[in-house]
Amino acid sequence: MLDCVERINPRCLRTTRNLNEFQAICKTVTKPLNIDFSKEKEIGYQRVYSRLPLLTNLALSWDGVYFAYDNQPAHETPEVFAPQLGVAIFTQVPEDIEYEQTLDGRLHHKQVVKGDIVITPENIGTHARWNKTFSTILLGFEPLVFKRTIYEALDPDQVEIAPHFAISDPLVYQIGLALKSALENYTMASRLYAETMTNALAVHILQNYSVKKPVIPDYTEGLPRYKLQVVIDYIHAHLHEDIGLAELAQLVQMSSRYFLKLFKASTGVTPHKFVIRTRIELAKELLRAGKMSIAEVAVTVGFANQSHLNLHFKRLLGITPKHFQQK
Repeated sequence: MLDCVERINPRCLRTTRNLNEFQAICKTVTKPLNIDFSKEKEIGYQRVYSRLPLLTNLALSWDGVYFAYDNQPAHETPEVFAPQLGVAIFTQVPEDIEYEQTLDGRLHHKQVVKGDIVITPENIGTHARWNKTFSTILLGFEPLVFKRTIYEALDPDQVEIAPHFAISDPLVYQIGLALKSALENYTMASRLYAETMTNALAVHILQNYSVKKPVIPDYTEGLPRYKLQVVIDYIHAHLHEDIGLAELAQLVQMSSRYFLKLFKASTGVTPHKFVIRTRIELAKELLRAGKMSIAEVAVTVGFANQSHLNLHFKRLLGITPKHFQQK
């Protein structure tokens, strides 16, 4: 009974009225959970943390990557097995927090600090508990993300990511914050931006946290002209939609990373920046024609609203759409 008391969530104890109920809760809390976040989404998160996240992309399409940001009060999770690789990023942590986590049967207890990360490979059991509120970004990667990222360079089935606990990684931390900002200020270009960031993160994880470090070649040549034109034509035809990176890479039958490198070599910019600039060029044409309001132009070219058009228009051209229209 003592072992059960030590492992049970304290909030459960307050609602327990008799021994039978207490034992039933113990069995429930300590039972491992198999959760597929691609299917359970917010419900899966709630089963682990007994709450919903403050910010999440689970209702959006980020093509195999799941994001959640939350302030986590003192809690103990059940042991969880998931088919996705997990990355936890500590963004705000009190100095006196006690945090421990079991990864694949091994207990880790260490003073975690802001910027630390935890990597949990897919189908690895993990269980954690902590005594103070902290803020965290949680990312889940479908195995397909890694396969799609590198399949020209190596056999993804031969790549194994190792568990890592409470290690500092400034790049992962900064990408996590960039994804959080993209969700907080979501626009029609956010998906392409987010997938570009998660692609870079997937490559970084493969290069730095694999059991055997793979050699992933760099690419300096550009796309063949006809393939580049296929992509550009597609972007123009779908400019008003939320275009994704994998979507563009599939057009020319390339991995996301290979496509990113070759597209940038051909155009000088990332696909995300290319889409933004293309939208601005079309907006200029529509503003010159004078048949639409600025708000209508914004939606027509693929921005979420007039404010987002104003933001990118002024950033690229130095003036607002209104001033451009008046010239």
